[in-house]
Parts: sequence; C-alpha cells; structure tokens
Amino acid sequence: MSNKDITSVHDIPGFKPERDRLHSATHDEIRRGWTTDVYFAKTLDVLRALGLEETDVIAEVFCNRPGVISGIDQVVHLLRDREVRIWGLSEGEEMHEKEVVMRIEGRYADFGVFETALLGILASSSGWATAARACRLAAGDKGVISFGARHVHPAVAPVMEFAALTGGCDGVSCVLAAALAGREPIGTIPHACFLIAGDTLRVARMYPEAMSPGTPTIVLVDTFKDEVEETLRVAREIGPRLDGIRLDTPSERGGVTPALVREIKEHLRLEGLTGVRIIVSGGLDPERIRTLSEAGADVFGVGSYISAAPPIDMTMDIKEVEGRPIAKRGRIPGRTASPRLKRLL
Repeated sequence: MSNKDITSVHDIPGFKPERDRLHSATHDEIRRGWTTDVYFAKTLDVLRALGLEETDVIAEVFCNRPGVISGIDQVVHLLRDREVRIWGLSEGEEMHEKEVVMRIEGRYADFGVFETALLGILASSSGWATAARACRLAAGDKGVISFGARHVHPAVAPVMEFAALTGGCDGVSCVLAAALAGREPIGTIPHACFLIAGDTLRVARMYPEAMSPGTPTIVLVDTFKDEVEETLRVAREIGPRLDGIRLDTPSERGGVTPALVREIKEHLRLEGLTGVRIIVSGGLDPERIRTLSEAGADVFGVGSYISAAPPIDMTMDIKEVEGRPIAKRGRIPGRTASPRLKRLL
C-alpha cells in the first residue's frame, strides 16, 4: 500500500495494495490518484519530460444526455486540497444534453490524473439521481424510498443511495448512506423475520415492543397467506397501532397488482382503518409506480430501477492552454458560454 500520490507511470511497480481485502478503492487510494487510468500517469511523464508540467489549463466536463446532475459535491471534496478553481452546476440541478456541468482551472499536473475518478463520480451518480427523479415525478406527492443497496457492491451503495436522495427520494434503507445524509434510515423488516417467527401475527404483536418509541408499525403481509387475509388478521389484531402494510408479492405469483392494492384498500376502509398506508415494493419503475398510485398505494420502495440505472457519460476536454483557446477536432476551442455555472472552489 503506497502512502504517496501517483505522479508517474514509474510509481506503479512500487504500488502494492493488500490482496486480502474487498476489491474496492479506499478513500486514500482515490484521493492519491490510484484509481486513475494508466494513460494519465503516462501523460504526466511526457509533460514532465517536455518541461510542461506547470502548464495552466482550463478543462470542461459535459454530459452526453439530459438528466439530474449528482456527484458535484464529491468532486469538489476530491479536489479541495489541490491548487485548482472549480465552477459547476449545483447538486440536483437538471442538465441538458451536451451542457457543461463543471469547469476546472489550474495546472494540469494538479488535477489531470483525477479525470478518471471525477468522470466516474459524476457519471454514476447522475445516472442514479436521474432514475430517482423519474420515480419521484411518477409518485407525485407520495413517498419514494430507495431500496437499491442490495443490488450494488457495498463500497458504492452509500454513493448510490445519496444520489437517490439528490434525485428526489424521500429516504433510503442503507444505514451508512442515511447517516452521511444526516437522516434516519427507512425500512420495515424482511421475510426472513416472519419465516423464523413462523407466523405474521407473532411479528406484528412484538414489532412495536421491540422498536424505539415512535417507530411506525408497518407489517409485511405476503409471507404465508393471501395478502388480503393477512392484512385483515393483522389489522384486527393490533388495530389502531397499525401504521401500514407492505406488499412485496414475488413475480412467481404475479407481483403486486393494481387490483390487489384496490382490494386491500377497500377492506381496510370497511374495517375503519383508512389511515393505514400501503407500501409496495418489488420490481417497481415509473410506469408501475403511476398505476399502483392510481390504485391507492401510498409509498413506493424502489430497488433496481435506480441502482441499475445506466451512467450518464461525461467527457472532460481541455479548452484553453496558457490562456490560448484550443480544442480537439470536432469541439469548439475556448470556454463554453455556461451562465449556470457557479464558483464552487
């Protein structure tokens, strides 16, 4: 494990990370540039040999499609100890196709090696935030919770869930992600608890006792019996203490359908429990959220639609060298007119 920054391709033979570890970068490895593509280390060597390592440049980052920008704050955090100046969109803003989302000024040697990391941060985070925004719009004023941590590597789960909050989710289930955002994690309990207990009612009775005061009592009702039957058993057993029921019917049994939601909603009304919320999860996307919302569902737990969202490709171009406008073929030299950019660092 090296405790130095990568400044040359010749540093690489001495970089010996531990092999017995999770295959994810540590914060220190990212900050020191070790997650870069090797060609940026080679670039530093060539520029140094040419006597150009102190060259001042302006670089711009633009997106390849519209969406919601996320990861801006993380890039600023990554480069905050470097001698650079950064302008960018604000976290959570809508961005347009080919729009410049960030501009960096400084010596290329001070930030060039971080191109891989900063583009990856913005691309992945923006993809997740954009998917979350689509769910937010589909749900209207109803709740949306990100349940996607189980679909990604644990090293990036908090990043994904933080981006989901940026995109408009009301909460996340990942404990670390919620803590980093200054929030409480949101979630019920899994089928495993009910299977071990052997009966939904045993769990429903004990849940309020086992949780901290004020924790909503939300019971999963699709483990053993018909969802309507189980809802009524729970409702009649704990009555006013029931805050909500959760439907996570597996695809093998047709998943959660609008008809099922309507049926349960009506039975709850007949029991005088109109305040009991219906939380649905399992393979949700914006279209299903809309139809289930129309049927009466109140909260939506979204997993893979957010966690598996494709990244929004980001590109970083050099646009000025020592104050002289320049660009690769196909791009326009000089700073792009970007009035929405704000000074961030």
